[in-house]
Amino acid sequence: MRGDKPRLKPDPKPLAGAPKAPRWLPASGRLEWDRVMPVLTERKILTDADLGCLESYCLAVAQVRDCQATLAALPSPFFTGDTGVPRPHPAIRVMHTAMTIQRQLAAEMGLTPVSRSRPAINDETDDQGGFGDLVD
Repeated sequence: MRGDKPRLKPDPKPLAGAPKAPRWLPASGRLEWDRVMPVLTERKILTDADLGCLESYCLAVAQVRDCQATLAALPSPFFTGDTGVPRPHPAIRVMHTAMTIQRQLAAEMGLTPVSRSRPAINDETDDQGGFGDLVD
């Protein structure tokens, strides 16, 4: 999809508190959950229905970190295949896919600089159609 993303607005029934990370998430995914959950809870944009998206985001973060650890332990991120031609380690593709998913989900939840630069996440409106801070 192309075009402008809609403004993030507080949900009328946001999560009352910050739930704990699911036990099945890898440790690095639980650390990311603990890092972003207070921010998202404070913004009052998460509901129970959004937790799956947050779980997927945290899982993608964990996959990126796991792949990077795997690659860092290797002497080279390339190996010689059966044909003798150098090939990238499979963890590179997994990491690239996880990074893409991570970036997309982070943007959906307002966790990137660009998504945070959109009009403020609040329930106040101005008489300029949301552009009051840009119009003299």
